[in-house]
Amino acid sequence: QVQLVESGGGLVQTGGSLRLSCAASGITFRLYAMNWYRQVPGKQRELVAAYTPAGKINYADFVKGRFTISRDNDENTVNLQMNSLQPDDTAVYYCNAIWATIGANYWGQGTQVTVSP
Repeated sequence: QVQLVESGGGLVQTGGSLRLSCAASGITFRLYAMNWYRQVPGKQRELVAAYTPAGKINYADFVKGRFTISRDNDENTVNLQMNSLQPDDTAVYYCNAIWATIGANYWGQGTQVTVSP
């Protein structure tokens, strides 16, 4: 079965850094767009960063210059390096794998990131 397992969340002070990782199994990883989303209670889940199979990367405006997404198609992992963290970055971060052509869309269980003032 498909599994996306996130790790690396935690508590950090304002200005600190965290590195999230997502290990995928059960999918042909290189064919999927790999994305990071985040969600806070009462709000919609929002896209943070996206990495297409073709190598195109997109970031939400609110993380540009602070976060970096990377993927390793040999290790089936996608990472999110988060620097200069702010309290507004506090959220549950989710790994997402999507292959729209076949209607495949998978989510990890989420990892909590908390940034203290």
